[in-house]
Amino acid sequence: MKKKINKSIAHGTQMYPVVIQEDENGGYWSTCPVFEGCYSQGETVDETLTNMKEAITLCLEERASVSARRTVQQVSLHFVGV
Repeated sequence: MKKKINKSIAHGTQMYPVVIQEDENGGYWSTCPVFEGCYSQGETVDETLTNMKEAITLCLEERASVSARRTVQQVSLHFVGV
């Protein structure tokens, strides 16, 4: 079973959830569930987080340019035992 990594990224004073998963071909990929289509990747967890900060910044810029048409939905992270 692969190790699961859950982190959040601070942008200014806002915190955004980030889920990082190890890629079976090497490296890591990540997503920020607050923003639809916000994905990134990297060779290491640190590189993936750095790349995700850039992706979130781009999503925030996009949101600011269309803020009258979009709102950010609340997201919560849950763990389910099986």
